[in-house]
Amino acid sequence: MTHIAIFASGSGTNAQRITEYFSGHPSITICLVLSNKADAFVLQRAASLKVPSFVFTPGEFREEDRVLEVLRQFHVDFIVLAGFLLLVPPSLVKAFPGRIVNIHPALLPGYGGKGMYGHHVHEAVIAAGETESGISIHYVNEHYDEGDIIFQARCPVMEGDTPETLAARIHLLEYQHYPLIIEQTINNQVW
Repeated sequence: MTHIAIFASGSGTNAQRITEYFSGHPSITICLVLSNKADAFVLQRAASLKVPSFVFTPGEFREEDRVLEVLRQFHVDFIVLAGFLLLVPPSLVKAFPGRIVNIHPALLPGYGGKGMYGHHVHEAVIAAGETESGISIHYVNEHYDEGDIIFQARCPVMEGDTPETLAARIHLLEYQHYPLIIEQTINNQVW
């Protein structure tokens, strides 16, 4: 059984979809949800889905030992970032080589990097006059949004789009593809 930990900083809609997707899965389970925000709604979602959760401070995350210890306690094999806003420290990347994935709400390598999340991304895409946007699912390395891309899906940027209307189409792509790509990535892994 592959044990997945989900890291999230916000409301947790992707975390919920991923958890529901793997509920009853024969070889993959969501064993833990972690957040750097004690008031993140993802923690309530985890509780309602009966998934244990753990909250840490940004300082604890940078120091790594406590978070790594918790991941080991839950026998975590694979990490999924779902709306997680902190940079993953090098020691965590080294502890899970090729086993941390993230989803970004734009077509990387464009519109990525520090501060490019949520509405900031959609505002930048619209301001640049792009005709399409989408999602990028990628491996995580020591830099924001620079890991090897696993999968991308596209959607149009329509005339008159606002960050909110574009975000709605992006969310649909996330919900449709992220759980499936996680499953395929895990199934293709050799540990």
